Amino acid sequence: MLGILVILLALTALIWLAYRGVSLLLLTPALAVLAVLLAEGGPLLASYTQIFMAGTGGFIIQFFPLFLLGAVFGKLMEASGSAQALAQGIIRRLGPRRAILAVILSCAAMTYGGVSLFVVAFAVWPIAAALFRDADLPKVLIPATIALGAFTFTMSALPGTPAIQNAIPMPYFGTTPFAAPGLGLITGVIMFTLGWLWLERRARALGPGYGAEADIVAQDDRALPSLLVASAPLVLVLGLNLIFTFLVIPRLDTGYLAQSLYGATDIGALRGLWSTIAALTLSSLALVALNRARLAKGLSETLDAGAKSALLPIFNTASLVGFGAVIASLSAFALIRDWVVTAGGDNPLISLAIGTSLLAGMTGSASGGMSIALATLGETYLELGLAAGISPELMHRVTAVATGGLDALPHNGAVITLLTICGLTHREAYKDIAVVAVVIPIAALIVLVTLGTVFGSF
Repeated sequence: MLGILVILLALTALIWLAYRGVSLLLLTPALAVLAVLLAEGGPLLASYTQIFMAGTGGFIIQFFPLFLLGAVFGKLMEASGSAQALAQGIIRRLGPRRAILAVILSCAAMTYGGVSLFVVAFAVWPIAAALFRDADLPKVLIPATIALGAFTFTMSALPGTPAIQNAIPMPYFGTTPFAAPGLGLITGVIMFTLGWLWLERRARALGPGYGAEADIVAQDDRALPSLLVASAPLVLVLGLNLIFTFLVIPRLDTGYLAQSLYGATDIGALRGLWSTIAALTLSSLALVALNRARLAKGLSETLDAGAKSALLPIFNTASLVGFGAVIASLSAFALIRDWVVTAGGDNPLISLAIGTSLLAGMTGSASGGMSIALATLGETYLELGLAAGISPELMHRVTAVATGGLDALPHNGAVITLLTICGLTHREAYKDIAVVAVVIPIAALIVLVTLGTVFGSF
C-alpha cells in the first residue's frame, strides 16, 4: 500500500511541478529517485544510471530521427512562408463566414502533412486573429479552434499521419502508420464534426464581438509561395509514406536484420519507422527545391534552428519514459499493472485505452504517456490482444487515439504554449479546449473501442 501511495504522490508531484514550470529534465530523475527511496529504499544511483537512463536513452535511440526530421520539416515550412500561404489560401477560399472551419482546416492540413503543432500555432494565430476580428467572432474561441485542428484527429486518428503519436506504437505492434484506416477515419470524423459543431454553437451563444482589446498582429510582407507550391510538400509526405510502406520497403531484401549487429529484428518492426523517415527526408528536400529562392539566404540557419528545436521535445518526452521505467521497476507497480490489465475484463482494448489515457493525463504528454504504457505493458497487451483475436493494427489505433484525450489537461505544454501565443488565460479559454481536445476525443475513443470490439480492424 505504501508503494502505491508513493507512486501516486510521485505522479501528482510531476503534474503539479510541471504545471508550475519546473524543467522535466530536472524533475523526472529527481522524482524517480525519490520514489525509489521512499517506496523501497533501493539503490538510488543504480536506479538512475541503469534504469532511468536506459529508458531515456532507448527512446532517443528509437525515435530521434522522427523528432529531428519533423522539426526540420516544420521549420522549413515556416521559413519558406509555406505554412502561412497554406493557411491564407484555405481561409481565403472559405471566407469570413466560415472563419472557424477555415482555421480548423488550416491547422489540420499542416499537422497532417507533418508540421509540428507548435509551428502551426505560431503560423495560424495571426491569421486567425485577423479573421475572427473581421467576422466579429469571440477571441476566446481561437485557442480551441487551433487545438481542434492541430491536437486531435490529425494527431492520433487519421491513418498515415506522421505525428510521433502515430509512430510510437509501430515497433511495439509491428504495424505501419496506416493501421486500421477505416476505424481511424471514422474516429477522426467524429472528433472533427463534434468539435466544429461545438465551436459554432459556442460562437452563437457568446454572440458577436471579438473582445475588449484588439490584438496588434505583425503582418508578414514576404512574397509567399503559391497555394500549390505550399501544399506540395505536405502531399508528398503522405504519398511517399504510403509508397514506402506498401511498395518499396516490403520488396527490399532485409534478411540481414536478423543479425545481432542490426538488433536481431525484422522488417515488420521497422517498416513504419523507415517509411516515415524516408517520406520526411525526401519531402524536406523537395520543399527546399521548390522554395530555393525564398530559402537561399537563410537555409543554413533554418536547418540549424529546426535541428535545435527537436532537442527539447525529445529529451522531455524521453525523460518521461525514463521516469516511467523507474516507476515500473518498483514492486508496487505490479499491483497497478494487474489492475490496469484487468480493468477491461475480457477485452484488452478497454484496459489498453484506460491505461494509456491515464498515463497521458498524468504526464501531460500524449507521446510520454503512450511511451510509458507501451514500455511497461506493450508486450503484455500484445499477448492479450493476440490471444483474444484482436489484431495489432486495431491495438495500434486504440493506443494512438487514447493518448489524445487526457493529455490536453491544463498542465499540458502545448495547451500552455497555445494560450500564451493567443494572450489568454486558462480561465478565459480552457473550457472550450477541454471540450474539443479532451471530452470529444474520449467520446470518439469509446466509439472506436466499441466498433473495434464488434467488427474488428478495418
